[in-house]
Amino acid sequence: MQRLLFFTRLIDYVTDFFGVFAKWAVFLSCFISASNAVIRYLFDYSSNAWLEIQWYMFAACVMLGAAQVLRTNEHVRVDLIYGGLSSRAKVKVDIFGLIFFLLPVISVMFYLSFPLFLKMFLSHEMSNSAGGLIRWPAMLMLPLGFALLILQGISELIKRIAWLNNLYEMNIHYERPLQ
Repeated sequence: MQRLLFFTRLIDYVTDFFGVFAKWAVFLSCFISASNAVIRYLFDYSSNAWLEIQWYMFAACVMLGAAQVLRTNEHVRVDLIYGGLSSRAKVKVDIFGLIFFLLPVISVMFYLSFPLFLKMFLSHEMSNSAGGLIRWPAMLMLPLGFALLILQGISELIKRIAWLNNLYEMNIHYERPLQ
């Protein structure tokens, strides 16, 4: 189990690394959007490339940041029943969700998105808009983000199983009940 927990630390490191890119993508998207608006109104100049790069940055923000959100346990969940459960029951619900929902769905999404990215990359597909950009960098965000989510899902699964066996201390939203 210690080797698996070491593996989770490596995955968490990779997730943190790409999380920094997601954070900067948010900033760049806002900066480009504001700059584009100022340039458009002050100088009456605009380019479709500015709009498309905003979309690319937003794609990077969402897809590269999703694994980080899972890692920090800040993802959206319906809390009607979950909030009232014990820590042990919450972990069991998480394990069920990871095994039967997150990992299968994200694996299918990766399987479907990778060929699309490869097709765009090999064909050097360009946007149809005047001044548009190549499309493969935006499409790369899909398989890359799904791969990161798969890895982080595996990491979270290992950590929760270790927690149930008292081999790992999770300090995110789980508190061990008094014994």
